[in-house]
Amino acid sequence: MSDYEATAAEVKALREVTGAGIMECKNALRESAGDQDGAVKLLRERGIAKTGKRADRTTTEGLIEAYVHGGRIGVLVEIGCETDFVAGTDEFKSFAHEIALQISASSDARWVSREDVPAELIESELDIYRTQAADKPENVRDKIAQGKLGKWLSTVCLLEQPYVRDSDRTVDDLRTEIAAKTGENVQIKRFTRYERGA
Repeated sequence: MSDYEATAAEVKALREVTGAGIMECKNALRESAGDQDGAVKLLRERGIAKTGKRADRTTTEGLIEAYVHGGRIGVLVEIGCETDFVAGTDEFKSFAHEIALQISASSDARWVSREDVPAELIESELDIYRTQAADKPENVRDKIAQGKLGKWLSTVCLLEQPYVRDSDRTVDDLRTEIAAKTGENVQIKRFTRYERGA
């Protein structure tokens, strides 16, 4: 494996083409030494790139997973897929359980993805970060604010959080992997987390 480190723009471009997770894209770009076409080929060989084409398929099947941790934290999460066959597989059930565990371990998760965060809240957070960067040179203030916003979103959006069992992978990487294995569009649709006394 090469020492090549992909830029955020390169990772984003590869994600848009393949629909693969952030870490999968970073690894593929590292292995292909920054060659986008080579990275796409690697992801396709691994069955990961196909998931981007599945993203528009409806997910009317699936299951609701419930998890209670020590009588103190409870989670309900709805995971969608395309067929009841896949919903009944051990792999899919295991994925749903892992997502419930992730949510129970993270009190910060409030939304599934960035698209779910209200636009006015994003603008409000951005204003706060701009104010915090007011003492910095004008040409870098917005970049600092955008960086802080990105960090906040990666904390409150479930798909962007580091996976609790492997911090080198995100929850979205996990979702992409199960989609590749099952050959179906897999979506985390919604969740609720309860904490006693909170």
